[in-house]
Amino acid sequence: MTNINIPVSVLNLAPIRQGQGPKDAIDAMVDLAQATEEMGYTRYWIAEHHNTPTLVSSATSLLIKHTLEHTNHIRVGSGGVMLPNHAPLVVAEQFGTMATIYPDRLDLGLGRAPGTDQLTASALRRSKSDTVNTFPQDVQTLLTYFGPEEDQSFVKAYPGVGTEIPIYILGSSPDSAHLAAKLGLPYVFASHFAPRYMEDAISIYRREFQPSQYLDKPYMMVCLNVIAAETDEEADLESTTMQQFFLNVVRGSQTPLSPPVEDMDQLWGLQEKMAAQSMSSVTLQGSKDSIREQLTSFQEKYNVDELMAVSYIYDPAKQKRSYQILKDVVDGK
Repeated sequence: MTNINIPVSVLNLAPIRQGQGPKDAIDAMVDLAQATEEMGYTRYWIAEHHNTPTLVSSATSLLIKHTLEHTNHIRVGSGGVMLPNHAPLVVAEQFGTMATIYPDRLDLGLGRAPGTDQLTASALRRSKSDTVNTFPQDVQTLLTYFGPEEDQSFVKAYPGVGTEIPIYILGSSPDSAHLAAKLGLPYVFASHFAPRYMEDAISIYRREFQPSQYLDKPYMMVCLNVIAAETDEEADLESTTMQQFFLNVVRGSQTPLSPPVEDMDQLWGLQEKMAAQSMSSVTLQGSKDSIREQLTSFQEKYNVDELMAVSYIYDPAKQKRSYQILKDVVDGK
């Protein structure tokens, strides 16, 4: 029997919707966190992006703190903190402080990409050396900072020591799968925009996983797009907001999250369409029955331990409805 009754979580890039500003985007982020907490979602993660005028997710730890403050029990975390941009000690102090204020509610997802272009990356970098290559060591350093007092060296994160904040390795290529497996940490694959290596990454992680003090067996999470609605036709229409989002990425343009359109072929050329559709190919889309069918076949193939959903839907009420439909499906309703 395929298990689709698995934990479901939320990823939010905190996009600005057309006609709105940064404060509206932050308010919408909190509003969605409160709604999905009520629905019974497991965790709510916020991304890190820089120099992107259509997203407000640059100071990720501040948004996490703000979300923790306005929710009661849902786990809140980073999807992720892009470690090349940050000194591990600073991350440990920030997250250690949040974990002290909100015990047992914090997750730290770590990525090795800068989350921006090269010029912005060098403006963010803590040193001129290539901090991407120190990612495995930086992860290890953070695990130590959150660990017991006796494992620490001279430099310690106060507060942070002994908080044991769970660390997740994020990835969009097989490289991260090897690292998550070697360290015995949970692994989250970014199928919501980079589905190409998903299958490889899942099998590498499971095959190479080494049990650790953090995890005795692999814990595989996949982040994917979900556009759920009352009917397949309505979901198809709502999905044009997501298609415009990916067209933006393909073009490198800066258009806010836009309302659905009747005909995407008016907006994109054939090459753009193919590029945008390949980025969003791992999407659950349609009515409740369609979502159930797609999720069942996804789980028959990959049998992941947890799903993380991102829904680029323009109307906040319809976005919440999409999350409710997904939750109903995994709950067998």
